[in-house]
Amino acid sequence: MADRNGVSLAEYIHALFGLLLQKRPRHVLMIGGAGGTLATMLSRRGIQVTLVDINPTAFEIAQLYFQMPPGVACHVGDGAAFLRRNRARYDAIVLDAFNEEKIPRHFLKTKFFRLVKMRLRRGGIFLINVTVLDDEDPVPDGICRALEGVWRKVRLLDSDGFENRNAIAMAGAVGDLKRPGLRMKPKTGARTLRRELSQLAFRDLR
Repeated sequence: MADRNGVSLAEYIHALFGLLLQKRPRHVLMIGGAGGTLATMLSRRGIQVTLVDINPTAFEIAQLYFQMPPGVACHVGDGAAFLRRNRARYDAIVLDAFNEEKIPRHFLKTKFFRLVKMRLRRGGIFLINVTVLDDEDPVPDGICRALEGVWRKVRLLDSDGFENRNAIAMAGAVGDLKRPGLRMKPKTGARTLRRELSQLAFRDLR
């Protein structure tokens, strides 16, 4: 979902974007690309983006239909394997990868989290897009508990009371992050996005 310039119409993309901008990153690694809208938005702010996706078609779609700029470095492959092979460090790493609406299990293991931490620069952050069925869904809190096994500071941005929603689990230098607002207006739907972003809040783990 994006406008004709590739700016997302999805509130969770704008939430990720707003959180990232608060840390003023120079280089962001994204694991999972979908339409590439977050990569496009970050690139337009002068941020270097490296995008890893197991499906090469994702890059073709993002470039052809969602205006993803050629400056985004695209790598076909598994995100964990990419981190093992490449020793570059990033200011932020974003995980937005799904297989049949679930995050692949190997991305939720302590071994992967430790690998992510090794590839973050000092003061870096790790953000995970999480799909949530309802307030009783244990997944977002379970992911945060797992993150606590690797990082001292873990937070969860969520919107209680809504079904089939997105939440963002985060770890690293996240203690000073504030609730994100709309930082890049699309050509349409800005009012709806502002309302949806206002419903997000940091909450305690259950």
